[in-house]
Amino acid sequence: MFERFTRDARQVVIDAQAEAVEQEALEIDTTHLLLGLLGPMEGLLADLGVRPERLRAEVLKVRRRGGITDTDAAALGELGIDVEQIVDRVERVHGENALAGRVVEPKRRRWFGQRPHRPFATEAKHALEQSLREALDLRDRHIGPEHLLLALAARPGPVADVLAACGADHVTLRRALTRRQAG
Repeated sequence: MFERFTRDARQVVIDAQAEAVEQEALEIDTTHLLLGLLGPMEGLLADLGVRPERLRAEVLKVRRRGGITDTDAAALGELGIDVEQIVDRVERVHGENALAGRVVEPKRRRWFGQRPHRPFATEAKHALEQSLREALDLRDRHIGPEHLLLALAARPGPVADVLAACGADHVTLRRALTRRQAG
């Protein structure tokens, strides 16, 4: 499948790995893919009124909360559960970003100047597979960053929720891409 990726789509995967390394995650997940997409998709997102820095902030907030979006937090708040208070308490006991899935690698591994390899989390693999379906649906012979973004918006989960909350749900993105291709 990666042979169909454009140079920009391959760069997104490289940037996603860099995000995972920076966040000390052992796997590349869908949030890393979305953060890797912010550069190449900045124009499309700007057309939709979505600022990349806001999207980045929302994604990092969801990661810090262990996948709980603002919508989820509001629903839990109606039940009297303060998500921020719980996250703060967990972080006091277990350290900053304890719910973010950050796992420190064993000390005995040494990488000698090379970046450690990060495998894709299951959900990220499914998103990459979905990007192929998105490309085929649009009758494209390649997989570009736009197909990866559509795939992330199409798959249920925190990333799709963040995109939708920022005004970039799957339907809206599809329309915007169709308009761009036509014009």
